[in-house]
Amino acid sequence: MAKKPVLVVMAAGMGSRYGGLKQIDPVGSQGEAILDFSLFDAHEAGFETAVIIIKEAIRKDFMETVGKRLEKCPMEIRYAYQELDKLPEGYSVPEGRTKPWGTCHAVLCAAEQIGDAPFAVLNADDYYGKSAFRVVYEALEKMDTDSHDYCMVGYRLGNTVTENGHVARGVCMMDDNGYLTTIAERTRIELYEGGIHFTEDDGLTWTDVSADALVSMNLWGYGPTFLQEIKTRFPAFLDKALANNPQKEEFYLPKLVEELLREDAARVKVLSSPDKWYGVTYAADKPQVVAALKEKTQQGLYPDGLWG
Repeated sequence: MAKKPVLVVMAAGMGSRYGGLKQIDPVGSQGEAILDFSLFDAHEAGFETAVIIIKEAIRKDFMETVGKRLEKCPMEIRYAYQELDKLPEGYSVPEGRTKPWGTCHAVLCAAEQIGDAPFAVLNADDYYGKSAFRVVYEALEKMDTDSHDYCMVGYRLGNTVTENGHVARGVCMMDDNGYLTTIAERTRIELYEGGIHFTEDDGLTWTDVSADALVSMNLWGYGPTFLQEIKTRFPAFLDKALANNPQKEEFYLPKLVEELLREDAARVKVLSSPDKWYGVTYAADKPQVVAALKEKTQQGLYPDGLWG
């Protein structure tokens, strides 16, 4: 019998631009974080198990807030810990390094809790909307877990930008069958009076990009073969990182996906969501998120108090 899909939530990162622990910041009427809303939507879509990745450094604060609330969540909640020293044999943390090793490393730290089930990966501090969880769950249910066929949920760029500063987005290119061909990482995308544009030279020149362009918000669907790819390729990443940029280099999920696509070693089906994304990239984003979730609650999409 096929394993039930598992939800993997990355909550170990610190929000440098935001200035605090976004993962536990209350946005709901009863103090819920964005993560609570994601788990509610995921359970509604069919997910029964969630693996939440945190760090030992935030464990106490997380458990006293989100963890305490999630004791009433109907899902099975498992925890995994992303720590700098969780490295393959023969490797050690370079002196002075404090930055995490990236999202691939986060997922690798959760491998034992995920097991051999298909899984979705997402950020704790992004609100994805109900349809995203439905489409990714359906795709994971049908996934051949022995294959290198994966999926991701794409969003209209116009639904993912903020008025409070710039954002980083992976702009997706697809073939005629809806499979991902490349992800163009744009690290500075901004709204302006005439539309949306990005710069790659600190604002000297700007290029317009369509509001309808599909972008990745780091909501991926993988099978067990992807965990094996991370495990196999992580040492090579470390060798390069330790030689070239030992303090800051990170191993990101989109980078590994691109590597596999270049090698023709995987396929990624691009699913789409019409929902508007909400997130707290900046502290000034929070009131908009609170207002949007309050409105959705008033519309009956959420109970007033997610966990009773």
